[in-house]
Amino acid sequence: MNISSAIFDCSAPNLDACPDESLPEFAFIGRSNVGKSSLLNLLAGEQGLARVSPTPGFTKTINIFTMSQTWRLVDLPGYGFTAGAKKDSARFNQAVSQYLKHRPNLCLVFALIDSGLEPQAIDLDFVEWLARNAIPFVLVFTKTDKVSAAATPANIAAFLAQISAWFKQPPAVFTCSAKTGQGRPELLGVIDEQLTAIQAQAQQAIADNGGTAPERPPDVRELRKQRPDLDRPW
Repeated sequence: MNISSAIFDCSAPNLDACPDESLPEFAFIGRSNVGKSSLLNLLAGEQGLARVSPTPGFTKTINIFTMSQTWRLVDLPGYGFTAGAKKDSARFNQAVSQYLKHRPNLCLVFALIDSGLEPQAIDLDFVEWLARNAIPFVLVFTKTDKVSAAATPANIAAFLAQISAWFKQPPAVFTCSAKTGQGRPELLGVIDEQLTAIQAQAQQAIADNGGTAPERPPDVRELRKQRPDLDRPW
């Protein structure tokens, strides 16, 4: 996938303030200081796209960027200081919760995990929340350049073992490093695959509608459910 442009769309304080639902969206979220902003800049090919801050929990709003005029990259606030993921409690970022559960054009969530850490309760809680709410996601283990070659697979294996009971099939796993560029082609490939499938389904919907586009854009989550060949861990 080649990204021809990356344009800041808006910072939305809640779901109602998000842009229209005309473009597929891919959301990135992780505990504070997981390296999310650096990863987003790597994917976009623009170092200034997402602001990298030394202060954990810097992102406070739903930041949305339009990529190549065809899809949106969504930078969600980290849950390290605001999310108690097992319950929709006051500590949970309600704007993020509403976005993840009710945004019809949300295609996929990239749940970021620090590859240098053994399984953390807050990450496990959040993944359990995603699974319980049937939100499609993949796992992305970050900062692999800062971890020994043996530690990364060991931490990934330990994490998958902790969550194995929640799934018939484990979620897809990726590794990345914003410093070395590792993982960029694979993550963009996931997005490209999703966009290709959505486009094919949209064209089929037009054909089924007599050559006329439906009045409302399709709910991409419902489209995903209609794909019998799609292995879903959720």
